[in-house]
Amino acid sequence: MITPAFDLSQEPEFLILSIRVPYTRTSEFDLYIDGTDLKFFAKPYFLRLSLPGRIVEDGREKAKFDIDAGLVTLRVPKETAGEHFEGLQMLTSLLAPKGARSAKPLIEDLSPEGAEDDDEEDFDWQMEQEVYKETSEEELGALQKYGFGNQRCGVFARLQEELSDVIDLKNPEGATADERRRGRLDAEASAFSPDHYLADLFEDAEIKELLKFRPWWEKLTEQEGQAAVSFTDDEKEQLRKFTNRSYLLDKASLHQAWLGLVDILLAYCYEARSTEGEHNVESPWTIRKLSGTLCWLETYSSLHDVLLSFGRRVLCYPLYRHFAMASAAVRDATKILQTGKACVLRGLLDIHRVFRENDPAYILNDLYITDYCVWIQRVKSKKMSALAETLQKASLQKKDLGLELDELEEAAAMVAEEDEDDDDDDEEDGVASDCALISGSDSSSSSSDSSDESEESEGQSCTESNEGGGGGAEGGGASKDNPPQPQPISAASPVPRAPTGPLLPASQVSSLLIQELGERVEEELRISPGADRPSGSGSIGGTLLEPSPRRNPLLIVTTPQEGEDGAVGP
Repeated sequence: MITPAFDLSQEPEFLILSIRVPYTRTSEFDLYIDGTDLKFFAKPYFLRLSLPGRIVEDGREKAKFDIDAGLVTLRVPKETAGEHFEGLQMLTSLLAPKGARSAKPLIEDLSPEGAEDDDEEDFDWQMEQEVYKETSEEELGALQKYGFGNQRCGVFARLQEELSDVIDLKNPEGATADERRRGRLDAEASAFSPDHYLADLFEDAEIKELLKFRPWWEKLTEQEGQAAVSFTDDEKEQLRKFTNRSYLLDKASLHQAWLGLVDILLAYCYEARSTEGEHNVESPWTIRKLSGTLCWLETYSSLHDVLLSFGRRVLCYPLYRHFAMASAAVRDATKILQTGKACVLRGLLDIHRVFRENDPAYILNDLYITDYCVWIQRVKSKKMSALAETLQKASLQKKDLGLELDELEEAAAMVAEEDEDDDDDDEEDGVASDCALISGSDSSSSSSDSSDESEESEGQSCTESNEGGGGGAEGGGASKDNPPQPQPISAASPVPRAPTGPLLPASQVSSLLIQELGERVEEELRISPGADRPSGSGSIGGTLLEPSPRRNPLLIVTTPQEGEDGAVGP
């Protein structure tokens, strides 16, 4: 018989069952209802469900068959109208046959009476005997347990080639719990990189964007007071493929199973946030690497140990080694647990798919994830809520990780402060240099201003001499009624002057100016013949110099032409 694909939903008065049975005929349908037991048969399909509530067959039940889609939809009335059936999404647990949880022996002797006597006659009493040998340490190490609930052993003894690609523990069959923990701590201490940590700490623009990401569990909507968690068709198919089973765990194993679940969820939450919900080829490695349970077969004794292990591994292995990412993963795992076991189951199914598509990470499905997917469907919601509350109150601090993060950050801050001080000193030196240049420019301007005053006084002296020599206004000289008008001189292009001192003849002054300018031309000026003459009342001929791109460009004029009467032109 084939178990068909099915899905369950509910209304206040009816249970709705959708069953996909392609290539069947309606004449072959058979439905059986008895309290919490529902059976459906349509050759070659057979479905038996153990429901969380009671249903009745009172004539209100209806069935609809879509031939094209091969889909049968059954509406079966509830015995108590308005009752809410919990766990209809846990398809694996619904497939459990009635009475599967009893303590009935799993093996029965079905042989007819007298068969035992026949076996005794055929029994060979000449059994081969061996001399007693003391058990070696390797054989004792084979008794070490791991996997879900510490119920597996000897798995990696048959998978030596895949061992290094799945876990970091070198000898899983012989390492005790304490040896696994010491090996994990030593490996983390060796893998921690202060440079990588500080780089992510100070250059965290990309990490801030990841912290703003909203994963799928934060987007769930409220429906009837609970988060509406829906499964994809592939996830439903995977749930139907799981073999339903019961787990007999003692108190210690049950405690470790819960802690291992938190550890795996933390690694999954970090991976989902770091990839923004888009799994990639590194996703299997990231999930198993961040989980001490999956990577080192670790068994934790407290929730605080789980948080410390996860925090250390976040800062040692993945691409983004930031403490804020670890804290965000803790909040995400808390949210998943608070939402309920349907949300936890969906996360585990996502991990199962990631490992299933990676070789040889699928081994971790056989050791842990598959059992968690089946086990979580039967746990009580009350226990999960209590675990979520405890995780929400738990505290993860940098000082507890044992990586000396506070000292490392303090030293890095001191170095950064010293670099800032050096930059400030360099800036001050640059400002001082600029001030010196400005001061030199001001001195040059002051020198030019004093030269202007000297030339002006010189011009006045020449004018008085011309007046004394009889050169009036007709001769081009200045008079009291017609004073000489000073030539407009650009402030940006001051004319160099001779040093201040006693008044000198005009010819000597011009010679000094030409000599001074000749010394500066090579470093200050660029000569351009044929430049336009400056406007003014006087007529000055000769070659002009274009302004230099450097500060304080100079303008040169040729020696003034003496008039016929000996007067110097303005």
